[in-house]
Amino acid sequence: MAIATIQEVEFGEDLPTFIPDTSLAIASQFAKLVGWGGPRFTDHDAARKEGLPGAMVPGILNQGYLVAMIHNWAPNAEIKSIDTVFRAPVIADEQHTISGVVTDVNEEDGQVEIDLTVANAKGETRVFGTAKVQLPLA
Repeated sequence: MAIATIQEVEFGEDLPTFIPDTSLAIASQFAKLVGWGGPRFTDHDAARKEGLPGAMVPGILNQGYLVAMIHNWAPNAEIKSIDTVFRAPVIADEQHTISGVVTDVNEEDGQVEIDLTVANAKGETRVFGTAKVQLPLA
């Protein structure tokens, strides 16, 4: 069920899990569209030659996926900010899961804080952060 107003949000609530498309095709296409067409985003072998475990999903695409997860949960939410820490690369063609949990609810002004995590199939955190979200009061 989608969240419409701040009154529907509970402290500690888990957002629905989101599975982003981290395929090399999407990562590569996105990187090229934003002017980052280097091999670290487009070719696994070339990325390995740079010392990476494989081609990476661009960080700003990961942030876009975080926003998408929030909007799946609360379509009318206004994202005020997302602060992220990139602990390790999100590798293209590997399955990743995005999760979130509500860590603060202010019913007076409609603001919600959400802790966010991008983890790989091994459960290793690749990206984490916090979003500040504005929801309608009623």
